[in-house]
Amino acid sequence: MMAAGAALALALWLLLPPVGVGGAGPPPIQDGEFTFLLPAGRKQCFYQSAPANASLETEYQVIGGAGLDVDFTLESPQGVLLVSESRKADGVHTVEPTEAGDYKLCFDNSFSTISEKLVFFELIFDSLQDDEEVEGWAEAVEPEEMLDVKMEDIKESIETMKTRLERSIQMLTLLRAFEARDRNLQEGNLERVNFWSAVNMAVLLLVAVLQVCTLKRFFQDKRPVPT
Repeated sequence: MMAAGAALALALWLLLPPVGVGGAGPPPIQDGEFTFLLPAGRKQCFYQSAPANASLETEYQVIGGAGLDVDFTLESPQGVLLVSESRKADGVHTVEPTEAGDYKLCFDNSFSTISEKLVFFELIFDSLQDDEEVEGWAEAVEPEEMLDVKMEDIKESIETMKTRLERSIQMLTLLRAFEARDRNLQEGNLERVNFWSAVNMAVLLLVAVLQVCTLKRFFQDKRPVPT
């Protein structure tokens, strides 16, 4: 399961550059999600650039690994610690308004010496409407071509539909993360149940054999055979 999670993490194209990995430039300002494998005793940090005076919502979930917990910190571009959580399975945090610069998100599994963790997190920016683009599109249409249709009503309907679709996609992504975490937990419980069931069966068989041997000894005739 952990290997499958690692393969999935490498295949995702909506990823953020980890610490120490160079790139051609800062990532685009857009919503993103990422699933990665955090080894035992390791700390992994990510940087995400954000515009000024926007809203940034970050949500994370530990969907695999013993304990389903991890340490989480969030720092502002100025290095101010905004969020610090210890050994949590999930969390949701909102920064509003944001500062222009790179926010630092860190996931720490240093407290675990054996178990690796499969972590999912998502970044959601407030939809920034490009007023210039919308107004330019509206001005390109001549009044006589509008056929008495209220452009403001059309734009409002389109924006409402866009917002609801984006929110639906986000909710579906979170539901998939919950489903993955529950499935990993159930599979882990099934493995433990099967293991201890096998142990109990082996003990029962051993006890049965010992009882049969003991009863045979009780009924054996130990008197010497007359010559």
